Order: sequence, then structure tokens, then C-alpha cells
Amino acid sequence: MNMPFPGSPNDAEGALGSVLPLETEADLDPLMDRVAGVRCVLIGEASHGTHEYYAWRAALTRRLIAERGFSFVAVEGDWPDCWNVNRSVTLAEGAPEDPREVLDGYRRWPTWMWANEETVRFSRWLREHNAASGEAAGFYGLDVYSLWESLRAVITYLSAHRPEHLDAALAAYRCFEPYAEDPQAYALDTSLVPDGCADEVLALLTRLRSTSEGLDARQNAEVAAGAERYYRAMMGGGPESWNVRDVHMADTLDRLLAHHGEGSRAVVWAHNTHVGDARATGMADAGMVNLGQLARERLGRDQVAAIGFAGGPGEVVAAPRWGDTMETMTVPPPSPGSVEALLADTGLHRGLWVFADRPGAPWLTTPRGHRAIGVVYDPDRDAAQYPMTRLAERYDALCWFRQTTALSPLHLEAARRGELETLPSGV
Repeated sequence: MNMPFPGSPNDAEGALGSVLPLETEADLDPLMDRVAGVRCVLIGEASHGTHEYYAWRAALTRRLIAERGFSFVAVEGDWPDCWNVNRSVTLAEGAPEDPREVLDGYRRWPTWMWANEETVRFSRWLREHNAASGEAAGFYGLDVYSLWESLRAVITYLSAHRPEHLDAALAAYRCFEPYAEDPQAYALDTSLVPDGCADEVLALLTRLRSTSEGLDARQNAEVAAGAERYYRAMMGGGPESWNVRDVHMADTLDRLLAHHGEGSRAVVWAHNTHVGDARATGMADAGMVNLGQLARERLGRDQVAAIGFAGGPGEVVAAPRWGDTMETMTVPPPSPGSVEALLADTGLHRGLWVFADRPGAPWLTTPRGHRAIGVVYDPDRDAAQYPMTRLAERYDALCWFRQTTALSPLHLEAARRGELETLPSGV
């Protein structure tokens, strides 16, 4: 049963009175002005399978890179896979000339998150931009899941460049080997043996941190350490595993900014639940932090801009259960009283709101449900997908699409493989 959220009927009029057009890329000008002086722009999505979110996020990112000199894109994806995309878009020697070849090779479930036509189009543009400008705007993964792939990458690197550290990497790999690349099996075992493989991974990480290794090798070791902590925390329930993951993403963003040097600027692509400040949602009451909150705290409130997305009914690519084959699903009309219902009441096809530093409009400050669709979705339970949100505290801007369409995956079937994902309360 759909439950109404708080808010006034006049809120739709307030939203309509402050809306900006969002029909062409030129309509992003006010948003470009809003983020002109920031170091990090976090761009969200209300699902992992909606064309409009990916397409408009890419449009804004193209302008940030081409017109404002942003240094790289960091996404909610695995480091090893995204590193291969990075090599292609930065024209690294021996890398595929077409980023589609790399993206089409993604096999970790859910493949459609990055193996899709929308990401192919952006990646091809990024490579062409770098080739024409002589720049090296990169494409990196922030996430924590690729434990085994990252360990293998470290072993390969150390075998060729630092054989004196190879024993530490092999010891870590052998510790995980009995679990046959099954993170749930490792998580279950650590409930009986709490330390798991933590000592082995820490020994490896300590060695790599003490040397001047390349970005890829160092980050793969950091991923292995983060993933081990994540899977060990997963069995305990509560907010810890979510926090391990988002702290890892924030730490990775910090390392990327440091790697690119003073004055570097980042664009981040992730779900609204990661980029919007957790303190403006029910996540904070549950003891959760997220990337958006941590970025604001670490870099400074005036150095970070978070942009949220919201959409009405339509279609989305998702799976009915974790690890299942993806489907194109029907997204129903939004729950009464939600952010999405309010914006639908305006009658707007699309719209952009750029929030002032001290917004006073009730529709921006009143807590409302804000739809969040993950890689797993059940349209019949859509009413449970609305974590409470104070919009103007969570974001610096919001993009609205009254009708949504499905993403275009590269694979007809998703591989039945992947790690369980922790979700914020209410999602």
C-alpha cells in the first residue's frame, strides 16, 4: 500500500516557480555556473538502469571536461575493469582503440551498469577528446568488490617489477583460495574466524604503501584490503559494511585527486544514495555515512557539488533478485507525497533546479520520500523504495524526468556472478 509523505499541496507551485529548462545541453549553463569553483562534482542517478540519467550525466561531464578542465571521471565500478577503460580512453600503448571492446568484456554481475551503449558513447567521446587535446582525462573505478581480480593484478605486477614483495601477495591469495572466489563463503567463515585473511592482506598493503609503486598496483592492493574488510563486516549486519564501502570510495577519490596533482578536479558517477549527503536522509539515523557526506567533510562544503536525479514512471533495467538475469521492468507512478509525485504534479516534462546556499522554500526543506531503485527491483514493492530526504541539504541541484526509458545493455544476458551489496535503510 502506498503511504503518503509529508508536504503541502502548494509545494508543486513552489517547485514550478523556481524550475529551469532542461531540454538541450545549453540548458546546463546555470549548473555549469554553480559548479564553476568546486573541485569535485558528484553526479547521481536514481537507478542503475535508466537511459535519461546516464545520458544527461554524460552530457554534463563532457562539458565539465571540455570547458572547465576537469581531470577525470570516477565511477561506482570495479577498479580493474575501469582501469582497462582508462587505458583505452587515455590512448595507453597496447590498449584497445575502441573502449566498447573493453566495456563489452565486463562480466561481473551486474554487467549492465557499465556495459551499456550510453557508457560506450561517453567513453568514445573521452578518447576522442584526449586525442585531440593532448590531455589524459581518465576513467576510474571507486568500488570495493574486485578482491580476487585485484589480487591477481597485484601478483602480475609484482612478478614483473617487484619480485621481492611477491611472497606477501601470494600469501594473501593463498589465504583466500579455499573460498573459490565466493565472497559469501568467506564472509560466513569470518563469522567463525573473525580475523579471516586480514593479516595477510595487511602485510601486502603495508609493503606496497612503503614503496613508490604505480597507481594501478597500489590501488589494487587497497581494493583487496577494503574488500576483505567489507566481506568480514557483511555478516555482522548493521551499517558497518555500508560504511566500509563508502569510506573506501572516498579514500579512492582522495588518492586519485592526489595522483593527478594540485588543482586537479574530479567528476564522480554513482547512485543518489552515494552522492547525496547522508546527513540529509534517514541513513544518518541508522549510523551510515556516504561518499557525498565524506567528500564535503574532507574537501570543504564549497569545494563539492552534488547533483541528484529523479524520474517518474517508465522503464528500467534491473533484476528481480540478486544475481538473476536482468530484465526491462515497468516503473509505476510515484508514491503520493514523494518528491517524484510532487514534481509530476508540476506537469513538467523535464526540469532543473539549482539550489541556493540557503534555500527557504518548504518543498526543498521538508522531508519527503525520494525514490531509489537499485540493481534489484520489484515494481510491486515500489512503495518501499523511498528513503526520506531533505532535498536542498542532500544536493546542490536536481534534474527531473517525467518519463523514463530503459538503459541499452551490451549483453543480452547478465552473468550470474557477483557480490551481495549492502543498501542504506529504506532502499
